[in-house]
Amino acid sequence: MAIPPIALSGGRKLRDRIFGSARLVILLILSVVVVLCMVFSWTTRDAMGNLSFLNTKGSAGKAASAKKAIVDIHPWQTAQALAPLAVTAEETEFAREAERLADHEVDQAFASALRQATLDARHITLTGEALALSQRVVQLQQLIVQDKAEVESVTAQLNSPASHAKNGSPPLDQGDLEVAKAQLGLDSDELADAQQDLGRASGDQTGQIQAELNAHVASMSEYEKQAHGGGQIAVISERQHGALAGRVKAWFNQRDRYSLLQQAANQASADVTTLTAQHNALEAKVNSSAQAAAGTSADHATKLADLRDRAAERQILSITDDRIQTDQQLATIYGKWAAQVQLQHRIVLHLILQSFALIAWIGIGMVLCDALARRLMANPALDRRRAQTLSRILELSIQVVGAALILVAIFGSPQETPTILGLATAALTIALQDFIIAFLGWFILIGKNGIHVGDWVEINGVGGEVVDVRLFTTTLLETGTLADRGLPTGRRITFMNAYAIRGQYFNFSTSGQWMWDEITLSLPASEDVHDVLGRIQRVVEAETEKNAGLAEQEWKRGAHGDRLSRFSATAVENLRPSASGIDVLVRYVTRASERFEQRNRLYQKLLEVLREPVAASAR
Repeated sequence: MAIPPIALSGGRKLRDRIFGSARLVILLILSVVVVLCMVFSWTTRDAMGNLSFLNTKGSAGKAASAKKAIVDIHPWQTAQALAPLAVTAEETEFAREAERLADHEVDQAFASALRQATLDARHITLTGEALALSQRVVQLQQLIVQDKAEVESVTAQLNSPASHAKNGSPPLDQGDLEVAKAQLGLDSDELADAQQDLGRASGDQTGQIQAELNAHVASMSEYEKQAHGGGQIAVISERQHGALAGRVKAWFNQRDRYSLLQQAANQASADVTTLTAQHNALEAKVNSSAQAAAGTSADHATKLADLRDRAAERQILSITDDRIQTDQQLATIYGKWAAQVQLQHRIVLHLILQSFALIAWIGIGMVLCDALARRLMANPALDRRRAQTLSRILELSIQVVGAALILVAIFGSPQETPTILGLATAALTIALQDFIIAFLGWFILIGKNGIHVGDWVEINGVGGEVVDVRLFTTTLLETGTLADRGLPTGRRITFMNAYAIRGQYFNFSTSGQWMWDEITLSLPASEDVHDVLGRIQRVVEAETEKNAGLAEQEWKRGAHGDRLSRFSATAVENLRPSASGIDVLVRYVTRASERFEQRNRLYQKLLEVLREPVAASAR
């Protein structure tokens, strides 16, 4: 079925009104960014779940790890990285046991490496630069022995000055001792540099292994100074996640922790396999060397050197056996730790199901309460409109309470009380700002320059008499516009008192509630029009003189002085030409409550004035 062109244009206009071209482009760009981020996040999802120092697969990884250190300390790195992940007391015990075993395994690795390096150094044949450096090391060692002897001799002479007099040698002072010590330090530094150069030239790794061992011991001492919490048992610890969000987060954290523990256990098992292969190869080498030595006759020096080599190799075998056993224990510990995490995983899953059940119960309660409210509001005794209003209020209240309970079940009860109180206060201030301003406006309205009951005022274009001034509202009895003032419309109008602060209001009241009123007379054009005007003026002044005097006095008192003395309340007559003759506009001051009576009296007097010429001509 084809879509009418009108429908197409209407849909296009609706889309343009909602989005617009610029917003649509921004929306598309942001959508593309979100999709790309999700794709790359999925492709790199394994980065957060692996121990980086265990990723030494391939030749490049092994070469990089070999350049960093001679002795592999990844067992200790693994235990150190997993220790902070321990949440419960049971996990903490496994973490401490893993740290102890990993530390022992690394110590044994250093011991084995040092013995192997010493054994290899015995069979190194020095040539060229390495031979020269070896001779230089021997010379420096002899020189250091002489320097130490010199320091001891100077120290002894300084302690017993009587020996100088007997020997006849010049006396020594503290400066000689400082020079001897400085020479010893210089030769010792030169020896250390020469030994390092010799190690690089000959391939001896003993010095580098010793430096790595010293660095490991220093890091261990720093790590042991740090405090490690004990935690609580699994059931109590996991129950601290009282809300669904915390339980779901703990569930995912346990999955990641279990994956890391599995990696650590697999790496420990792989280390056992590697060390076993190394042990078997070294043991076969030692056995073959023993059989070869038993079948040959050599001098005592050769036999002694061979026995020392085989003793060092047996020590390395013993250390390797100990490392294999330690790695097996580490694999067992990591397996037990993973099993404990699995148990806690089940506990958290049980709590998550309880949270979902609680949310379901809240939903059931909302439905039942809503049905009960509808049933109660269906009572025919209630007014229909009132019943609909109450029904909507109850439904909204049930939904708000239910939503609040569901949010508490998901995110938990608020913990930051000061922050929550501050935010709630700010929200209430914004929501109730009109009432707050209205309350402050009441203090202005009850003042001397405010408005009071009985005043004639105009507020936001609405005029009327004030019938009530309360804390938040002002109520007027509407009397229409200024020209119709004094004729109530029967409507009561209520304003919030905020107009006293935000806007302006007009108070037309004095103590007598004076107002200007006017009447219009039409006179025919005649010769005695000026005489008639004179009589009209005298009649109006005589009728309004008393009110004019009282009004001027009250205006002056309201102005706090004589600044309004130039204003007059005397009646004014204005002449305007018209088609039928002359229009006379008379303006005068009267009380608002006496306006109509005053006007009727003036009309009566003026009618008498207008009849006088007619009566005179008749006579």
